[in-house]
Amino acid sequence: MSDTTIRTYTSGSEQEREREARESVRTCPECGGRLVTDEEHGETVCQDCGLVVEEDSVDRGPEWRAFDGEERDAKSRVGAPTTKMMHDKGLSTNIGWQDKDAYGKALSSRQRQQMQRLRTWNERFRTRDSKERNLKQALGEIDRMASALGLPETVRETASVIYRRALSEDLLPGRSIEGVATASLYAAARQAGTPRSLDEIASVSRVDKMELTRTYRYVVRELKLEIQPADPEQYVPRFASDLDLSDETERRARQLLKTAKEAGIHSGKSPVGLAAAAVYAASLLTNEKVTQSEVSDVANISEVTIRNRYKELLEAEELGLFA
Repeated sequence: MSDTTIRTYTSGSEQEREREARESVRTCPECGGRLVTDEEHGETVCQDCGLVVEEDSVDRGPEWRAFDGEERDAKSRVGAPTTKMMHDKGLSTNIGWQDKDAYGKALSSRQRQQMQRLRTWNERFRTRDSKERNLKQALGEIDRMASALGLPETVRETASVIYRRALSEDLLPGRSIEGVATASLYAAARQAGTPRSLDEIASVSRVDKMELTRTYRYVVRELKLEIQPADPEQYVPRFASDLDLSDETERRARQLLKTAKEAGIHSGKSPVGLAAAAVYAASLLTNEKVTQSEVSDVANISEVTIRNRYKELLEAEELGLFA
């Protein structure tokens, strides 16, 4: 018998033993019945006689539960979750700017030059065409403005989705990247119930207020976004927090605005002006010392507007009391 024949015979015997071992695991040693795995209790049990063949088995799955794809991506620790706030959704390689190795030691001059070349080529590969460069610039603008305005991450994500839709539907020609990015952020803030006034948005944007309003109306119309009119009550918590007012004053301001809505005097009025006037009136009614100048600085509107709306709110309150 040749060596080749011996090796073939030996390997065949090993395969047979492995197959028998697998078969013995799948069948019950007592009755030969089929074995099933009870993942909840960590046991392997015979389906026919109930014999517990194995117990305390190791659960190699995740210790968390997820009910949809988005939640699964957010909880998974295999890698960073995808995000709409980056032009490549966070799936590409990112080379850090620190010139240090894995042990924290500084790189040599030659290695630093190599790393700089790698960063340059990596940046070129990340933005391969003009559309990706456009998206990268716009999402950077959205992130910068949202940070300056203190908007939450959900608003940034929504603004990124709106801008991506505008880009895919070819709404950019003839309009600036900054203008569409600012309009997307303004629309996202209103959709999320954390609105910012046009003056506040324009103060951190690189476009003027007129271009912002024109672009915003165009984006909302073309994308058919459903955006409800801004509610003055949505501005009250932020104004009260910036002025360091009590919860009682905030509740009183909300009550004044509800009375104004019932009287119908809010129609055609700026929601920011009504909210600022309600906060000022509520501070007086609760004996908290706040000046019109302080409210004007926080709300970014004139003191004249506060005085006019303030009188209207108090008149509506008096009419509501006597009704």
